[in-house]
Amino acid sequence: MNLPGPLPKRVLILGMGWSGRVLAAHLQAQGVRVEGTVRDPASAPDDGLQRHQLQADAALSPALLAAIAHADAVLCSVPPDAEGDPALRLLHAALRDSASLRWLGYLSSTSVYGDRDGGWIDASSVADATEPVGMQRQLAESQWRALAEARGIASAVFRLPGLYGPGRNALLQLAQGRARHVVRPGLVFNRLHVEDLATVVIAAMRRPMANALYLPSDDEPAPSQDVLAFAAQLGGFALPPAVAWDDPSLSATLRRFYQSNKRIDSRGTREALEWTPRFPSYREGLTDLAASLAGHGPALPDPGVPG
Repeated sequence: MNLPGPLPKRVLILGMGWSGRVLAAHLQAQGVRVEGTVRDPASAPDDGLQRHQLQADAALSPALLAAIAHADAVLCSVPPDAEGDPALRLLHAALRDSASLRWLGYLSSTSVYGDRDGGWIDASSVADATEPVGMQRQLAESQWRALAEARGIASAVFRLPGLYGPGRNALLQLAQGRARHVVRPGLVFNRLHVEDLATVVIAAMRRPMANALYLPSDDEPAPSQDVLAFAAQLGGFALPPAVAWDDPSLSATLRRFYQSNKRIDSRGTREALEWTPRFPSYREGLTDLAASLAGHGPALPDPGVPG
């Protein structure tokens, strides 16, 4: 068993979006100094987190280069493009030369797996994506692993299902009239509450390993219409009319999302990290959100985007 050690003292989160802010709050509560990158620091929330601009057409600031030089751990949550990870392209030299760096993490997606027709995937499953988003994720993963191997440091890739939580959930979608009642018979998805994402990343930081791969998820692969119906009942909302998954009124991106059908077996991740999700299914997660009145956004991220 890989026993847990101390957390890094300084963490840099590349692409400090919704899930990154939740992780940062968890780390700060445990005494970790956290900084992050965003496209436009001026438009970021005023929450006390230090943010640095990271854009292809903007020079790297001395403050960002100093943050990289002093970080013990770097986690990337930036969506990939056709050439892999755009953040890594911009920061490769600084990350390669940092004397402090001991751990690299990358938030990927289960889009790296092709359709399984409802079958199960785990960490031993072959990543066989044929869709561009999944192939881009695979390329970005390989780039981060290559850097870690060249440096001789630990790394972890997290292949994530759809994220939800405060700020992104079916309750708010229904409240705002934005919910889509999409139905494809037999189709199921796993999910992961954003708070559970934060705890699994922290567990991995405490157990640094070379080329680690994790598939954190809840316990219950479920049809999206069941999740929406539960949220509607919980919040007292009417369900919107059902729409077939291949209806032309749906965007091409959304239709592609509903093409892939697989179930996630996260037992290997749980055993390796001694991690258990606080929210084992959408029922516990949505019930907690309803009780806390914390919902502000969609139940699932854009396809292939961890959040």
